[in-house]
Amino acid sequence: MIRNIQDDLYYTGVNDRAKIQFENLWPLPYGVSYNSYLLIDEKTVLFDTVDNHFSGVFFQQLEEALNGRKLDYLVINHMEPDHSGSIAILKRRYPGVQIVGNAWTLSMVGGYYGISDGLLSIKDNDELPLGKHTLKFFLTPMIHWPETMMTYETTTQTLFSGDAFGCFGALDGGIKDTQLNVEKYWDEMIRYYSNIVGKYGVPVQKALTRLQSMEIRTICSTHGPVWTEKENVDRVISIYDRLSKYETENGVVIAYGTMYGHTEAMAEWIAAELSERGVKNIVLHNLAVADPSYVLRDLFKYKGLIVGSPTYNNQLFPKVEALLSQIQLRGIKNRCFGYFGSFTWAGAAVKRLAAFAETSGFDTIAASVEMEQAGFESVKEGISALAQAMAEKLK
Repeated sequence: MIRNIQDDLYYTGVNDRAKIQFENLWPLPYGVSYNSYLLIDEKTVLFDTVDNHFSGVFFQQLEEALNGRKLDYLVINHMEPDHSGSIAILKRRYPGVQIVGNAWTLSMVGGYYGISDGLLSIKDNDELPLGKHTLKFFLTPMIHWPETMMTYETTTQTLFSGDAFGCFGALDGGIKDTQLNVEKYWDEMIRYYSNIVGKYGVPVQKALTRLQSMEIRTICSTHGPVWTEKENVDRVISIYDRLSKYETENGVVIAYGTMYGHTEAMAEWIAAELSERGVKNIVLHNLAVADPSYVLRDLFKYKGLIVGSPTYNNQLFPKVEALLSQIQLRGIKNRCFGYFGSFTWAGAAVKRLAAFAETSGFDTIAASVEMEQAGFESVKEGISALAQAMAEKLK
């Protein structure tokens, strides 16, 4: 079914409800959409394609929307294969199409798909008239690839933003925010940003600064709903602004590994102590079952992080070590950090958590706690001190 977004603008994207993990890493409990858009004017222009596994549905929709017209332009805002995967087929179906992109993009078009003709190279702030509509291009490198850009349609003030402002979650029936219950998408937007874009706060801020002078009535991202209501457009931009500044709410994420429940008992006690001290936003993640993407989502939300680990082969519990690596890769700033651990005959976890604390740049709480075997009574005072110190940091 072809769906109209606004006069002359049609949705040609698809839903993927079968993929289990995005990029074979991040769970997709609600699926994901690959969004593509067609603008009809004196010239016709397609914004991005879709994953090639869905090319059959995609081309059926595109041909229906074109209604016999030829396709003049393909604008590529982002070259990841979930958006560019159908380019080679598109070129064969519409050999006269001009592929529009910046120098980085067109280099990748050649590298991925072997296409070297029909390319239109654009630079930052270039414009492309289509008739009554005009496109203006903004290069936004490293959100989150070097070729990423956004395209602004000046007449309807519509921003085709690439992966920026995207979120996980397939589109259930409707495509616009006015047609959907959008509540599930807000947390999925934070999880998407945290895991896909999170490392690139500085480039996001540069892009947002450029957008400040533009009136944006509609946001057409490559993932998630089309945002048309002013309050939602403002909220989407504010979420990316806050996350890219590493701003937080008061709250604590407690992430821990446990083998036989002793480290988990410490985590539960710390959470109870935090609650007693007035902290309401407390999230516990047992890393044996919690996917790191949700831990990172919550870490991008909240100011406090407390990590616990048993000693395992004289190292950190492997899933704790993996989480710390993911945190370091994202260069997260402005967090308060505490840690605790346990061991049976040789303690190493707390020592290694301390090493992470030194390199993290976080505001580290000095009150670490380490429990030997099942000596829970002996660490209760230390656990209380750790919780008290974190609660005071949050104030």
